[in-house]
Amino acid sequence: MQPAALSQSTAQQIDLSGSWTSLWIGALVHQLDAVHVATNAPVVADGSAIDALDTGGAWVLQKLLLRLTSEGASVTLYGLRPAFERLLAVVAQQVADQEGQPVPAAQAPPNTLYRIGHSSAAALEQGRALLAFVGESSIALAGSVRHPGRLRWRPIMFNIRSAGFDALPIVGLLSFMLGIVVAYQGAAQLRQYGANIFVADLIGVSMLREFAPLITAIIIAGRSGSAYAAQIGTMAVTEEIDAMRTIGIAPLEMLVLPKLIALLIVLPLLTVFADVLGVLGGMLMAQAQLDVAYPEFLGRFVKAVSPTTLLVGLVKAPVFAAIITFIGCFQGLRTRGGADSVGRQTTRSVVQAIFLVIVADGLFSVVFSALDL
Repeated sequence: MQPAALSQSTAQQIDLSGSWTSLWIGALVHQLDAVHVATNAPVVADGSAIDALDTGGAWVLQKLLLRLTSEGASVTLYGLRPAFERLLAVVAQQVADQEGQPVPAAQAPPNTLYRIGHSSAAALEQGRALLAFVGESSIALAGSVRHPGRLRWRPIMFNIRSAGFDALPIVGLLSFMLGIVVAYQGAAQLRQYGANIFVADLIGVSMLREFAPLITAIIIAGRSGSAYAAQIGTMAVTEEIDAMRTIGIAPLEMLVLPKLIALLIVLPLLTVFADVLGVLGGMLMAQAQLDVAYPEFLGRFVKAVSPTTLLVGLVKAPVFAAIITFIGCFQGLRTRGGADSVGRQTTRSVVQAIFLVIVADGLFSVVFSALDL
């Protein structure tokens, strides 16, 4: 059995999981204190992931619901197993008799329309919080640019090494393999028309404009973006961030800006590295499959690929870097509860970062097409 766990994914959503029994509820001490809701706010508590419940766990759960109700929140508890609902009702009656206050009882799961509306409201709230975080980080970055002495160069250099230099092997390997795959897939079609030499056009344009920036950003989102969320999330759970605020250290300047500046520097460089390795892989496959010699490939490559093609790919890199850093740090700072919340926020950071990177790449394609670039 897993220990009892409680996490607050949003201000209106509380997720309950694990074994809420006398043996395991000791793990909830700090998690219960971390739950806070706004006055007169509707709160949904999901108990569908509770594996076990005894009178001790039901008493703790009921006391939590009572506290939230006393703070002015409208609490809806759903998803409990029928046996757990009956036990909770008995304990609720005992708590109500002792304290003389009404306690919210378990309710049936909300219907589909309610779930859609609640999910939409949660997504809008998270989007608003993300925009506020981006604004605060941008203001902090502008202040650090005006006063360079406030920049923390040691964390910046550490993040340049961890997010940049240490990522060279995986970025180079995947870019090299991607160049091989693109050339191999294109070889069958080009051979039919005797257009073997145009494999240089295919590799050059596709790698420099699209594949290299995109695959590099996806790798960094999964590698460094997740690390940002996990690191900051762990600090939030262990209350290190609160301690930093107490002693007068701004978490944005200490945790976010070094990562942002470092990734803005290294992601364009990693993209150039991916360009080189991708073209090299395509050139090797062109020699093997299409009998295009290296001098012929390079000669055609220079004619087919203009500096604009390279710049189009490099322009995307800083935007992708900002997306990855902001999402990773934002989700890390929103971590509440225990270790399970760290894992949940880390997963969200990777999914959201990759999704937004692909959306941004699509928007770049539309804009560049409109500008005839």
